[in-house]
Amino acid sequence: MTLGSTAETATGTRRQGGRRGSGVAGGPAGRRGSRVPYWGAIGAAVGVVVVAWFARSRVTPVAAGYPAPDFEVVDTLGGPVTLADFRGKVVLLNIWATWCGPCREEMPSMQALYEAFPRDHFEIAAVSIDAPAGDTDAEGNPGGDPVAFARELGLTFPILLDPSGGIQRVYQTTGVPESFVIGPKGTIYKKVAGSTAWDSETNVGLVRRLIGTG
Repeated sequence: MTLGSTAETATGTRRQGGRRGSGVAGGPAGRRGSRVPYWGAIGAAVGVVVVAWFARSRVTPVAAGYPAPDFEVVDTLGGPVTLADFRGKVVLLNIWATWCGPCREEMPSMQALYEAFPRDHFEIAAVSIDAPAGDTDAEGNPGGDPVAFARELGLTFPILLDPSGGIQRVYQTTGVPESFVIGPKGTIYKKVAGSTAWDSETNVGLVRRLIGTG
């Protein structure tokens, strides 16, 4: 989309250059002079398009059909956890926080989905971006205790911690909760911004089909 809008700008620049040229005296020297700003504008526009194209080529979208980027967070005991640790399994990566109401709403359905499949085929990586309890994050949200939160709701799937919020930058998220269903070979099959019913027939069926592709 960015490349397309840049191309439209380049087309408009080309037409502008033509109009400037038509206002110059009609002699041969005048016509030659008019081509200088014309081709200069064209060259500048092409340069913008090329730069934009290369910039886009270096940014891989975090969306369905693309490889899921690796990440490193910690578990509740402080041990490192990466996406590569789940290789060969279907993974529901959920980015959340204790202060987030919609996160709390969808957690019971995540627990139900977790209980519907064996651990050797399906796993949940629920990454909390909470600041430590008693602190606030960069946006002023209060810190929390993800372990106590999980205990309160009876959650048994892995609770992972990323108080720096680095995973939000890696996965290009805009809020919480945001979730990604990742296949056994590391491809993203579904992205959900906001809460959802993870134990719905649609989501259970998706996980079942992906397990079959592993």
